[in-house]
Amino acid sequence: MDYEKIVDALAAGAADLIPREELVEKLRRSAETGQPLRVKLGIDPSAPHLTLGHSVPLRKMRQFQDLGHIGVLVVGDFTRRIGDPSGRASTRPLMSEAEIARNMATYKEQAFKILDPERTEVRY
Repeated sequence: MDYEKIVDALAAGAADLIPREELVEKLRRSAETGQPLRVKLGIDPSAPHLTLGHSVPLRKMRQFQDLGHIGVLVVGDFTRRIGDPSGRASTRPLMSEAEIARNMATYKEQAFKILDPERTEVRY
């Protein structure tokens, strides 16, 4: 398998990439061991809708899924429960667990229009 070409395809449109050689080696090791990579994206459930800005990393994650890897959505709900630790709580209001759960439900519905639900994990 030509891992360099795979990395070229994965890197297309990306502003930054982990060291190229590291990604090539991770893909090679994944193929040799049969263990898929786990590609993670952190999201903040601050509103019920994903933005256009989310579509770029979601599409990149889908490329990894199409190669047999696992996408992991990491929901950063802790800051929403306690407030913004930088002191900007007035711009980032506290949210209840129920509000976060409602937003996350719509996030999954929207994200799964791009991602493969069978190859996606959601972690809180």
